Amino acid sequence: MSSNDTCQTPATATDTASVPVSTSAVTSLRRLGSGLRVFPLGLGCMGMSEFYGQSDDKASQRLIHEALERGISLFDSADTYGQGHNESLLGRALLGRRENAVIATKFGIVREPGAYARTINTRPDYVKLACEASLKRLGVETIDLYYAHRLDPQVPIEDTVGAMAELVAEGKVRALGLCEVSASTLERACAVHAIAAVQSEYSLWSRGVETEVLPACRRLGVSLVPYSPLGRGFLSGQIRTTDAMSEDDFRRQAPRFTEHNLALNRHLLEKLEAFAQGRQVTTAQVALAWLLAQGDDIVPIPGTRRLARLEGNLGALALSLSPTERQRLENWFAPDVVAGERYTAQGMKGVEVETRRPD
Repeated sequence: MSSNDTCQTPATATDTASVPVSTSAVTSLRRLGSGLRVFPLGLGCMGMSEFYGQSDDKASQRLIHEALERGISLFDSADTYGQGHNESLLGRALLGRRENAVIATKFGIVREPGAYARTINTRPDYVKLACEASLKRLGVETIDLYYAHRLDPQVPIEDTVGAMAELVAEGKVRALGLCEVSASTLERACAVHAIAAVQSEYSLWSRGVETEVLPACRRLGVSLVPYSPLGRGFLSGQIRTTDAMSEDDFRRQAPRFTEHNLALNRHLLEKLEAFAQGRQVTTAQVALAWLLAQGDDIVPIPGTRRLARLEGNLGALALSLSPTERQRLENWFAPDVVAGERYTAQGMKGVEVETRRPD
C-alpha cells in the first residue's frame, strides 16, 4: 500500500470478526477501520487486574458475561496488565462465547512484576514472541485487533508494523492497531499495512488528539478508540479528593490526581454535575455521549468492575446532546484549563514518539 492510499483494514476481516448483537443494536454498530464492526461502546479490562486497587476474578468474569448479554462486543486487554493476568482472565471469561467477542490486546510495554516503571520493546522478533504468548493466555487462535501499546523511538515503525503484518498473513491476527501514536508515525505505518484503529486517551479533559491525531485518522480511514473516556473516574465524580483512592491506586502518582490539581479541576466537575442534573442524567453519561457524538468512527472503551456502572455507561447511548450543548461542554473543558499532566514521565514513555527512519 502506498502512503497515498487510505489506511484501512482488509475487507476479509468483515465476515470473520463481525459480532452478532440484538436487532435493536444492529443499526448502531461502528466500524474499526473498514472491516471490524463493533458495538459503539467497548469494555476496558485493565482495572480487573491491577492499578485501581483490589479486584475479584469471579466478579470480573460475571461482568464480562453481562457486557456480552447487553451487546458489548469489543473487549480491550494488554499483555502488561497484571503481567499477563488480564489476558488469561479475559480468555477464561470468553470460553464458549468467543464468537460474540472482538478481542483486542497489546504488546510493547515491558515491566517487572509489581512495578510501574517500564521499558518499551517493539523489535520485530519480540512482536512475534509477544503475540504467541498472548494467544496462549487468551486461549484463542486469532487476535481480532493487535496493538503496539507504545513505540520504541529506536525501532522504525516500518519494522514493527512489518512484523505485525506477518502475523496477519499467518492468520494469528485479523487487524492491526497503534496506541498513542503521532500523526506522522501513523502515516508511515499506513504505508506498510492497513491500520484499523488508533487507541489514545481522549475525553472531555484529555483532548490532545483533536489537533493532529484525529484528523490524520480520518484522512487515512483509521478509527479512534478512546481509553479513559471518563478521565479515570474524575468525570464520573468518583474522585474528588485523594482519599477516594486506595493506597495502591496508580492515580495517586498521576499529576492530575494530586490534591492540589484535583482542587484546581474540581470546578470543572461541578459544572459538569450541574449540566447533568439539568438533563436528569449522570456526569458519566454526559461525558460518554459527548465523545460518541464526535463521530461514528469513535469507539470508547470505558473500564469498570461494577455492573451498575456498566449499565450507567450504556445509558449514554440514549442521550443526545445538541450542538449548543456540546460546544458549551467543550468551552468549559478547554485543553488549557485542565490542571496537571495526564501521566508521569514514566507513563509518557513511548507516547507519540517519532521512531527513527529505516536504514
